[in-house]
Amino acid sequence: MEIEIATIGGYEEVGRQMTAVRAGDDVVIFDMGLNLSQVLIHDNVETERMHSLDLIDMGAIPDDRVMSDLEGDVQAIVPTHGHLDHIGAISKLAHRYDAPIVATPFTIELVKQQIEGEQKFGVENELIKMDAGETMSIGDSGKVDLEFVNVTHSIIDAINPVLHTPEGAVVYGLDKRMDHSPVIGDPIDMKRFREIGREGEGVLCYIEDCTNANKKGRTPSESVAREHLRDVLYSMEDYDGGIVATTFSSHISRVTSLVEFAKDIGRQPVLLGRSMEKYSGTAERLDFVDFPDDLGMFGHRKSVDRTFKRIMNEGKENFLPVVTGHQGEPRAMLTRMARGETPYELDNGDKVVFSARVIPEPTNEGQRYQAEKLLGMQGARVYDDIHVSGHLNQEGHYKMLDALQPQHIIPAHQDLKGLSGYVNLCESEGYQMGRDLHVSRNGNLIQLVD
Repeated sequence: MEIEIATIGGYEEVGRQMTAVRAGDDVVIFDMGLNLSQVLIHDNVETERMHSLDLIDMGAIPDDRVMSDLEGDVQAIVPTHGHLDHIGAISKLAHRYDAPIVATPFTIELVKQQIEGEQKFGVENELIKMDAGETMSIGDSGKVDLEFVNVTHSIIDAINPVLHTPEGAVVYGLDKRMDHSPVIGDPIDMKRFREIGREGEGVLCYIEDCTNANKKGRTPSESVAREHLRDVLYSMEDYDGGIVATTFSSHISRVTSLVEFAKDIGRQPVLLGRSMEKYSGTAERLDFVDFPDDLGMFGHRKSVDRTFKRIMNEGKENFLPVVTGHQGEPRAMLTRMARGETPYELDNGDKVVFSARVIPEPTNEGQRYQAEKLLGMQGARVYDDIHVSGHLNQEGHYKMLDALQPQHIIPAHQDLKGLSGYVNLCESEGYQMGRDLHVSRNGNLIQLVD
């Protein structure tokens, strides 16, 4: 059976992930993501109103025109998790393919919201829920199966999909960290990865996220970030002014910790911002979390400003707002607060807790720098980098290679400079560029089996 990989998006940048695998006549697409930095650069452009070809030209979504060179039928579109760099283009591209979207329950719900919020392209693909540990048949040959393996990441309900073919398994390894004590959900299923590496024909190809491949050691567990956050917030228990926290809206584990520790220090937590309301509300609705009954979630700007007025009237010392804006995004809540555009007034000595790292990309770094400067000008004191990454460091990569023992490797999720650390790591394990280690660009086809 012929096996071919199309590296469509995310092979020259972090963002707009999209990869297609052809096994004989059957094609499976993994991820359809947005390049968030390209959208932020065009801040005055309403991308939801733009044609897909214009979005492709501006580098916001994957250029999927290479799909016409794959001789097969798309049988499934499989997003690995709910981050926008993996699902953000589904509402703009999925209508081109007569195939269901298959994902875990939390991811499917986020995809559904994306599609409902943008009707321009009329996406009507069937939505199929599949849990980690389950398998489904792909196509009519009876020879290709799709399996979901549970992984841990900075969003709940994440998986690595595995396409089982007669020539061996293709493991799509974006995005994960090796967390054996997560705050929410099950640990990464390393037992199953080891089994896949040693059963049948083994692993034909491993496509891997290289975000942290230049960082030594292993990525700490989310439980480490939780204890760091507990220590920081407990140290503020006697402060009688304002405390504001910000983190990734999709990081439900971190939001849960913030809510819990706010209660512990005698403050009422409140979640503010559209994406904060969206992700946490969805997680609660699907029973992934059980927030306190009195937890407020407000996304609409008027509702947020009303809440800020209430906080100021009842005393900032009684509340802990958890807001959007950890990357300094221009329209996010924290940036508006830093500019004095909300009823919430920051005073000298107030605490702002960033439970997130800056995504290492020039647009984000510039916006975050500006936001912190504005906060400082109002007298706020910034607590930075209370976070652990959702991606593997070097030791995690070594462990995955040992578990899977792949015949071929394709690095992804970085620009060419960012891929270099992973290339060096693979070469130290005996792989060779151009033979079984394939550094690719967006829009390329890699033939693994003729």
